Amino acid sequence: MGDRPLRSDDRYTPSYYMTKNEAINKIWDYMHINHNLKKADVIFVLGNRDIRVAEYATKLYFNGLAPIILFSGSGNIHNSKPGREQFIGSTEAEVFANIARKLGVPDEAILVENKSQNTGENYKFALNLLAQRGVGPKTIIAVQKPYMERRTYATGKVHLSDDIELIVTSPPIPVAEYSNEPNSKDEHWLNAMVGDLQRIKEYPAKGFQIEQEIPYDVWQAYEFLVEQGYNKRLIKD
Repeated sequence: MGDRPLRSDDRYTPSYYMTKNEAINKIWDYMHINHNLKKADVIFVLGNRDIRVAEYATKLYFNGLAPIILFSGSGNIHNSKPGREQFIGSTEAEVFANIARKLGVPDEAILVENKSQNTGENYKFALNLLAQRGVGPKTIIAVQKPYMERRTYATGKVHLSDDIELIVTSPPIPVAEYSNEPNSKDEHWLNAMVGDLQRIKEYPAKGFQIEQEIPYDVWQAYEFLVEQGYNKRLIKD
């Protein structure tokens, strides 16, 4: 039963018992696309508050996977939230680009798009910037947080033409070691992951993402974690 697709009449039932860790792992594994990397025209880094994403993208650059890194994202609408102190007075894209520079990426290999405020705008504004620079990519490697791989892919397929191959990847961090704020007790990332799964279900109807099948047991894990109070990043009615 666990591998069947989610149906519209499915509801979480307390008799379907799982532990918190089991629920987390079900969603975490589902969120990973597991694309194989290959050479691309651009490494596209979507804005967020996890600097490990910038470090990983830089590693991909030095591994020769693309000649350009494009950092995208403002994120300043979120700067009043805890854990974003390093972005105040700047943007996600600029902070990430500076990390890449400090690690040795030359300026001529870096593009910065610092206006976008969400994943859709990341793609839209980044594509505009590439067009302005005369770059017509055939293959793009998109880099995001581990639990945002699937949402990043689903959003990209709405904005990219069919002749552009989209490869999505993230820092290879095991779920047991993952936390955006190692000293924080608010479990921001877990609330965010639960919220992202809800968006994978709800956003296709709004035209924000392509439709993706959600297995029944993954949605049960979502319902379990929401019941446990991990609801801080859910879409508000």
